Parts: sequence; structure tokens; C-alpha cells
Amino acid sequence: MELVRSLWWSARTDGEAPFDTAHLKVYYPAVVSGTDAERLTGVFAPDPAGAPYPVVIFLSGVNVGQDAYRRYACEIAAAGFVVVTFDRVADLFGGQRGITPGVDLAAARPDAYGTRPTCPTITAVLAAVAELNEAEPLLGALDLDRIALGGHSAGGTVVLQSARFFPGVRAVFAWGAHTMVATMLGWDPGTVLPAQVTCPVLLGVGSNDGVIQGSADRYGETGDEARPDPVARTFTEALPDGDHLLAVVPGANHFGIADADPTAARAFLDGPAEAAALPPFARLTTLFLRTHLLDSASARAELAGFDDGVLLKRH
Repeated sequence: MELVRSLWWSARTDGEAPFDTAHLKVYYPAVVSGTDAERLTGVFAPDPAGAPYPVVIFLSGVNVGQDAYRRYACEIAAAGFVVVTFDRVADLFGGQRGITPGVDLAAARPDAYGTRPTCPTITAVLAAVAELNEAEPLLGALDLDRIALGGHSAGGTVVLQSARFFPGVRAVFAWGAHTMVATMLGWDPGTVLPAQVTCPVLLGVGSNDGVIQGSADRYGETGDEARPDPVARTFTEALPDGDHLLAVVPGANHFGIADADPTAARAFLDGPAEAAALPPFARLTTLFLRTHLLDSASARAELAGFDDGVLLKRH
């Protein structure tokens, strides 16, 4: 496995202080130099062998700290990518505050949807990544013309609603995310919004996702077993023609790619984790990204024959 190191950065976002800052963790392929500076600071240089590296921005679910995705991010970074996660504490719904990717609710209403991103935070994070590319230790190590946006749960939803507004985005991926929209925003029950994407999309979901089922009333639906899966509906109804994939991991749940914190978020709604989603979905994600960001012929061939116990559907 490639050596992966990380560093911290900050980005100024929208919102009123102190709820106007995203704290970034940036994972990157690194190389050991053995210098005194490395020993004393713990800062490693990026591996020049694969530079400049495509950039992957990953958005958390609501009230899910970015460290929950550390193992997933490391798997992606080890495959030759710079992966950026972040924590941003700001306004949620109903006057509450917590960790959020940042959602412009007005942009998700019927009179505005599709005219701008529903997640303005992405703009701020991309600007911060550009800053990192202008200074050591990542000077010149980032390829800002090859970007992927990914997310989990609500983070994946806003990525699907926002990706086409950002130049350089060549791939989108999400776990436990869909574009079914809340009726409180003025939409009819069960409405699946068209994804704002112009690139290949990978959607992943576990068959035991209790959080999506437990949120059915938010979308004007009932949570019975006959309810069509919103992720599958997003795959069939919301995506334009393209090289898209739907991956269902039998026995996995909503937090299958994350290390869930039992004191926060809504893991208490989740179904049993009868299967591990992280190993197969991380491998699938890296093959997907290598195919569409690195134009790797070997990754494309592996992707065509991918199994790993995952039920894979192609668009």
C-alpha cells in the first residue's frame, strides 16, 4: 500500500462567525525522505512519482465527523489521489447547528433548482485546495483539472445536486445518497430531482440501509418494505445517459463506509451491518476514479469484470 499522509487546512465559507469555517483534512500519497525536518514536524513530501494528483473532495453526512471516513479516504488516496474531507459546524434545520456540508435550501426549491449549486461550500473548499497547490508541501502536486466529488448521505445528495456547476469535475460518487427531495421545500411527495451532473456517476447503497427507510416521511412516503429504494430510483430516473454504476452491497447498512459515532447523527435508525461495505466499495471507488480521472485501461478492464460480492448495475 502506498504511504498516505495528511495535513490540515481551513476554508472560509458562507455563514456568520463562528459558523463560517470549514476545517479540511487533506490526504495524499507521500514519500519518506528521512530528513530532520520530516522527523521534527511529521510533514512528509508528496510522492513525485504520480504528481500532479487528481483531487477528490468528499462531503460528510449531517453530524458525521470527517474522521469517520478516514479509512475510506486512505484507500482512495493510496490509489493515487489527493482526498479532501472537512468538518463544518453551521446551521441545520429548525434552528439547530451541527456538522453539515452546507446546504442552500432556497436553491433546492422548485423555482430555483438547477440554477446554482445547492452546496456553496464546495466553491470555498476548491478555492482552499487551489491555495494548497501554491505552497509547500503540496506545491504543484494537485491537478485541479481532474476533480471528483463524492459524499455520504446528505453530503452525497448535495454533490449530485451541484456537480455540473464546477469545472474540472470528471466523476461523482456517493454512498447512501439520492435526489428524492423533501416535501417541506415545496415538492410533491416522492419527487426525484434530476441530478445536476454531466459526468459518470457511481452510486452505492446497502440493502440494510435503515436511515433512508427511516426518513421516508420527510419525502411524503411511508417506510414500508414495498417502498422503492430512493437510491435505485435516482439511478434510473435522475441521471442523464452516461457511464454510470449502481452498486448494492447485500447486508450492508447506511454507515457501511464510515466508522459511525453512536453518540451523534442517526445511526440508531440503521439496519444491521451483516456485511462489510468498506472493502468492496473502496476498491470499486478507486477503480471508478482511476478509470474516469486517470484514463487507466487496466482499471477500466477490472471495472468491467468487478464482482467482490457487490450487485452491480450499469446505466
